[in-house]
Amino acid sequence: MNLKLRLIIMNFLQFAVWGAYLTSMGSYLASAGQGANIGAFYAMQGITSIFMPALIGIVADRWIPAQKMMGICHFISSSFLLGMAYYAMQAGTDVNFGVLIGLFTVGIGFYMPSLSLSYSVAYNALEKAGMDTITSFPPIRIFGTIGFICTMLLVDILGYQTTYMQFIVSGVLGILLGFFSMTLPECPINKLGKKTLVDALGLRAFSLFKDRTMATFFIFSMLLGVALQLSNSYANPYITSFQGMPEYANTFGANHANALISLSQCSETLCILLIPFFLKRLGIKKVMLMAMLAWVLRFGLFGAGDPGSGVWMFILSMIVYGVAFDFFNVSGSLFVNQFTDKSMRSSAQGLFMLMTNGIGATLGTLGAQNVVNYFTENIDGKMIGDWSSVWYIFAAYSLVIAILFAIFFRYDFKPEQKAE
Repeated sequence: MNLKLRLIIMNFLQFAVWGAYLTSMGSYLASAGQGANIGAFYAMQGITSIFMPALIGIVADRWIPAQKMMGICHFISSSFLLGMAYYAMQAGTDVNFGVLIGLFTVGIGFYMPSLSLSYSVAYNALEKAGMDTITSFPPIRIFGTIGFICTMLLVDILGYQTTYMQFIVSGVLGILLGFFSMTLPECPINKLGKKTLVDALGLRAFSLFKDRTMATFFIFSMLLGVALQLSNSYANPYITSFQGMPEYANTFGANHANALISLSQCSETLCILLIPFFLKRLGIKKVMLMAMLAWVLRFGLFGAGDPGSGVWMFILSMIVYGVAFDFFNVSGSLFVNQFTDKSMRSSAQGLFMLMTNGIGATLGTLGAQNVVNYFTENIDGKMIGDWSSVWYIFAAYSLVIAILFAIFFRYDFKPEQKAE
């Protein structure tokens, strides 16, 4: 099978697994009486990302090839998500928070490292084939977003947005990807030999903090990471909450939140293709600054819109999401890959994941839960309240981070440059 096709299938399944529940899990939790704990579940993605990607990256760098480690992660993750669905099916609306979040924590704990491993597997395969990662990877990565869209829409069409069935869809796809991962091109591992303890544990990636540019990059990656999961956590419950208002109850958006949100991922497919153009011409600073300003628009438009006459603001918010997410996530990953030595790239990608989807996303979702719970309440399985204030607070935060980044990140690293 053609190399690019194999990587396309990998990316499609990788994000299809996530798309099955990421945007709709909040609505399921609200319907199961866990609306006040939505932030806790999404925060678990961040908490496990603080240490799991780095630890699994170490194993992939030193002992088990990245493609095999990726498959193992998916087998474990999917098993626990299927277990979560089975428990939810047995418990109905009387789910126990501790049991449910416990199963989810292990499942997401092994899924998050697979994201950074998928980047390492793709970059390694493309480089071995003599291809330029900057131009070759984005068109492949696009199919990850397509996979995400497909399972989002599938869950919407089948009526699974408020049920445990979304986790079954995710688990089945994850098992398939686990087997497929084992067939991907072999990634190199670095035997210990006479290396120091720091090298043996894969901690050398943390030495990147000695470089002022990289330290600043990682700090702002963490601060921007706060915004990454906010709309994933609360966009679906927010849009669905309009069902409780007579003037919006019968609108398409209020009843098919996932279909509306999927426009965000459609925007991603275009923005991924634009990354090589902007990254090569503008450099990492301007590209990340564009992402930060896009988050301001994303949240501000959410706060001002509605699924009725204001639906155009929702649609515009979905469009700018592509810039907000891709110009940060994909460009940042490419930047880390270019900057680091081959011997610790899996560890470095894990460190990037730790700062963004780990520490940043954890702080963001836990903080957001307090904000959302202050302005809304769970009424008949829906989060009803002053959502506009919630989104405006998020927008203001993103604007402050953008201003600080423009001031303090002064060195503009471009992909064709190498670290000194």
